[in-house]
Amino acid sequence: MIDTHCHLYLDDFKEDLHDIATRASEVGVTQILMPAISMDSVAQMDRCIDTWESFQSGISLYKMAGIHPCEWKPGGTLDRDTLFQRVSAQDICAVGETGLDAYWSTEAMAEQLESLDAHLSMAKELQKPIVLHNRETTTELLDRIEAHQDGSLTGVWHCFTGTENEARRAIDLGLYLGIGGVFTFKKTQTREFITSLPLERLLLETDAPYLAPAPFRGKRNEPSYVAYTAQALADTLECSLSSLVDQTTTNARKLFGLPPS
Repeated sequence: MIDTHCHLYLDDFKEDLHDIATRASEVGVTQILMPAISMDSVAQMDRCIDTWESFQSGISLYKMAGIHPCEWKPGGTLDRDTLFQRVSAQDICAVGETGLDAYWSTEAMAEQLESLDAHLSMAKELQKPIVLHNRETTTELLDRIEAHQDGSLTGVWHCFTGTENEARRAIDLGLYLGIGGVFTFKKTQTREFITSLPLERLLLETDAPYLAPAPFRGKRNEPSYVAYTAQALADTLECSLSSLVDQTTTNARKLFGLPPS
């Protein structure tokens, strides 16, 4: 399995990183992708990778670069040159996470939109996938994707919790859908229509340390818990776990250009 969205470099994991690696390896995780939050994230990822590699867990870590929409404050200034330097580095597999978020505040929406536009333009120029955060901004986000889409843009709507129509529009715009712990919750609407979506456009993720799946809801999430989401998705699609894992792994490697594990 590939966890396509995990903030493994955060302090939440600092005390027991070795145990986390062991548990992830035991359930079959082979690759973990780390999305950035701020300009400081890549340096944090480098330190995490140095420690992680000493465990010899057999799990490879990959870095993204970008600025989370919640990092923006009214009047914030985007340093485009520094951002481009970060995202264009050879060891950066994707641009993000970026996107829009109107849940915490709408006061910096102009700054969020400027940042999103910059990330989208850079993703196209560099031919790297974009990783999108969305909270209460679906129409605005997809409209922005549509405005930028020239046939070269691809990426993932991470932590997808939208409607069937929103899912289909996102897929038509060239996006994959990241399925995480929320999918295991009893009241999630996604299970009602997930069988109508192409499996070739679905990815597994945790968003750890956030959004742990049942039965760990409300607790710290970690990469090994991607197995719970995978099983829930396989059960809903009425397919074998192995076939589900094979296809979502193929999808992730195709989108992010990952080598076989």
